[in-house]
Amino acid sequence: MSRRERQRRRSRNKGGPARPVFLALGVLTTLAALAVLGAVGWVVSVATSGPELSSLKPQDQGAASVVYAADGTRLGFITTDILRTPITGTQIPQVMRDATVAIEDRRFFDHKGVDFEGVVRAAVKNLESKNDVQGGSTLTMQLIRNLYTKNTTRSGIEGYKRKIREAKLAEEFENLHPGRKGKRYILDQYLNNVPYGTVGGKTAVGVQAAARIFFNKSASELTLSQAALLAGLPQAPSLYNPFLDRARATQRRNDVLRAMAGQGYITQDQAAKAIATKIDVKDNGYYSKRRESYFFDYVRQQLIDEYGVDKVRAGGMHIYTTLDLKMQTAARKSIDTALAGTDRSGAIVSVDPRNGEIKAMASNAQYGQFKFNLASQGHYAAGSTFKVMVLMTALRMGVDPDTTTYTSMPLKFNDPKWGPIDVHTYSGTYIGRANLVRATLQSDNSIYEQLDLDVGPENVKQTAIDMGIKTHLDGYPAEGLGGLTKGVTPLEMANAYATIASGGWRNRVTAVRKVCFPKAVNAVSGFTCTQEKIHRHKAFEDGVTAKATEILKKNVEAGTGTKAQYGCPAAGKTGTVDDFTDAWFVGFTPRLSTAVWVGHATDRRTLGAGAAGGEVAAPIWGAYMKTAHGSYCGDFAAPKVPFKSTPFFGKYAKTGVQGNQVDPSTYQTDANGGQSLETGKKGKTGAKDGKGTGNGSTKYPPDAYANPPQGTPTTQAPAATPTTPATGTPAPTPTPAPAPSTGAGGGTAPPP
Repeated sequence: MSRRERQRRRSRNKGGPARPVFLALGVLTTLAALAVLGAVGWVVSVATSGPELSSLKPQDQGAASVVYAADGTRLGFITTDILRTPITGTQIPQVMRDATVAIEDRRFFDHKGVDFEGVVRAAVKNLESKNDVQGGSTLTMQLIRNLYTKNTTRSGIEGYKRKIREAKLAEEFENLHPGRKGKRYILDQYLNNVPYGTVGGKTAVGVQAAARIFFNKSASELTLSQAALLAGLPQAPSLYNPFLDRARATQRRNDVLRAMAGQGYITQDQAAKAIATKIDVKDNGYYSKRRESYFFDYVRQQLIDEYGVDKVRAGGMHIYTTLDLKMQTAARKSIDTALAGTDRSGAIVSVDPRNGEIKAMASNAQYGQFKFNLASQGHYAAGSTFKVMVLMTALRMGVDPDTTTYTSMPLKFNDPKWGPIDVHTYSGTYIGRANLVRATLQSDNSIYEQLDLDVGPENVKQTAIDMGIKTHLDGYPAEGLGGLTKGVTPLEMANAYATIASGGWRNRVTAVRKVCFPKAVNAVSGFTCTQEKIHRHKAFEDGVTAKATEILKKNVEAGTGTKAQYGCPAAGKTGTVDDFTDAWFVGFTPRLSTAVWVGHATDRRTLGAGAAGGEVAAPIWGAYMKTAHGSYCGDFAAPKVPFKSTPFFGKYAKTGVQGNQVDPSTYQTDANGGQSLETGKKGKTGAKDGKGTGNGSTKYPPDAYANPPQGTPTTQAPAATPTTPATGTPAPTPTPAPAPSTGAGGGTAPPP
């Protein structure tokens, strides 16, 4: 063996100077491979630890509910802190799609939910800047986060885990929506569900809400500059909000435009022109503005009562209401015209007797002026409009209004059951012996108080409830003359009289005709609609209501309601509360029942001398109905079951008032056809031949009776259960009453 061979062998045995290097490289390569394998294993374990897409349900993003009038006119939106109005892909402009892809995910149409190139690029930048995990999320991954996971963790190991799980779900989502059509669907979903920023405490979610909040226009109308500004917002909505930092928002918009030009979506010239455009954001109240706000609030409360607050808060509904804007406009005009230049408040409510739909609900109050709706929440003394409840009670008992008579005179006596009764007429004059028809046309308090006592105040209360009055009633004699403890609302009165107009059907009033719900969570199209059912109850025979209508129709033709005439058949009753604090007219036609109230919303000041219902409220009713009746001018239909009367032997109708403390020599009947009264017969009163020639009267002072709401009776309920006159059935036992605040017993009556 030569020397050279021996040296070569020794070199091989020692490995030479390169051997350590190769050994080190081998070790490092092995470690790197193990690290990669470990990292891959960790990524796989994180990915598999997350839920499958099939096990997740998209979370409701919420949406504004739209409220419409009966003709389809938008009244406004029911919103929460989230403003969102989903739209279909055909309503999203292509320029908005292009701008979003250019700035958020330029490889969107090439990847399968995960952009590995983008992830590596973002990771390098994060390592260089030592910032938290940022970037790298595709539009699909962002959509997964917005719709399914809601996880926004950005820092540390948890931030990496979140992105890994999002990537896995995004790939699954894209597999469910493959191809170009699937990409279009994913992009449209993203644009409908991504947050664009908060303005005025409300967050705009989706491009339609963003277009409205920032530019007060539909998304379909967005310009290139506007679309670029919106596309730049989701990355940092607060940072780029143009209302907060216009300069930074402008720079971000320009970055979007340059990206679009660089990727070929627009030309450089188009980009330059758009960059030169000033940002034209407009602060507006598109989502907050409403028409007919008081009615709008009533609708929202009805929806909550029907569907629950959570359902209403979730939104997305389309609500079609019963409001007739032509009637509403006419109602507001009639009130404003009549009450202009005064401090008076007024309200009008119209209800369709055929189904209970509210057609108009108006007042002269500015929204927010009062904390309640004058038309539906304002409770006022009813005046003589409540005499109709007494009349209806008598009619349903078979009392013949043409042959049943009473003597009109001042009343001051003790009723065996109710205690002190002290009633005078509004005018201070008395019509003598008269039947119920004439007493209604004259709105005679004296006769109606006697009738009330005969038919039973408890029965009058029940009749009022059967007609639709929901406010608590006590069943005291004063109620039949409008002396109510809590008063009633114009809405209640309109619906109560609608029960007469409908032939005895009491409707549950409604402001909603149809409600449409999205078929699926976050759906952009497709609704399931629920037609609101008519809820009605047969409370009276139509012969009874027809007889009442006949009398109340005469009242409009020749009674206290003549100033309500508008040229078509109508029936109704006036009401005036003592000291002229409230004036009413409630009337109806076969297709519309309307209540008009005039007074002061928050106190009981007088409207002024002579401000009676027939002078103040009836003309408003007539002026309104000239428009509200439309082309319909039909008369009331004949009843299917004719009214049948039975002999009536009411105590005060038969024997008159015994022990009356008013000296008959101090009064006479009126000079307008009333009957003369005999005097000087120990307080008794009687009629002569019914023709009479009264010679004027001594008027009782208006302060002789107290302002309603009337005080409650001081007497306790009788030990024995009395019977109701004419029926022989036990009458309900009244609740023992506290001492009255004004007056006693039945109190005294409000004027007509």
